[in-house]
Amino acid sequence: MQLTDKVALITGGRRIGATIAVALAARGVDVSMSYRRSRDATEEAAARVRDAGRRALVTKADIGDADAGRRLVDATAEQLGRLDVVINMASVYRRIPFDDLTDDAWNEPMAVDLAGTFHCARAAVPHMRATGGGHIVNFSDWAAASGRPRYTGYVPYYVAKRAVIGLTEALALELAPDRILVNAIAPGPIVPPADLDRAAVEEIERVTPLGRWGGADAIAAAVVGLLETDFVTGETIRVDGGRHVR
Repeated sequence: MQLTDKVALITGGRRIGATIAVALAARGVDVSMSYRRSRDATEEAAARVRDAGRRALVTKADIGDADAGRRLVDATAEQLGRLDVVINMASVYRRIPFDDLTDDAWNEPMAVDLAGTFHCARAAVPHMRATGGGHIVNFSDWAAASGRPRYTGYVPYYVAKRAVIGLTEALALELAPDRILVNAIAPGPIVPPADLDRAAVEEIERVTPLGRWGGADAIAAAVVGLLETDFVTGETIRVDGGRHVR
């Protein structure tokens, strides 16, 4: 896809989503971004998009609500004139010991990570058909892409992210006749969480074959690469420094 003058929607993502937004703006893309709680960070990212000479739209939306996801997609297409790309990054990532799991703790990742991805993708299809095609990029996780859980305490998250891979493959098949390509990114050690101590950060570096955290630019580069191709669909790309092979 030629990216100049295209329109992309990024759901959630905070720091990494902001990096993707700026990378797309540098390639001539107008960017719509949603947030649930991180308004200031999202507005800052929008300002950087505008500094690059592109339009930016910021919307508060609960992606776990199907109607909210549909309204977000439709508003993006209406206010920015078209919709060519949807990047489904909104996610619920929370460690909960198995014995402490509640129905709500189970349902939230299913509603946001899985169902939210589906509802935003489905709402985008008519807009992409109107422009002759498009790209949907979903976000999974390196552990889910490896086919087995690696850490305890993440049952709902792991199951939802594993299902996102299946959804990506199914949508790729369904939407290929419309020239809508559907792929997934499965990040590994990208940005250390703020609550991770130095010893834990260094341990992850030790067990990652490339020996470091990737940084948000690694994800942005992978997303741009998928958007620029016209012959990759139904694929899940692990951006994890080789973490899955150890």
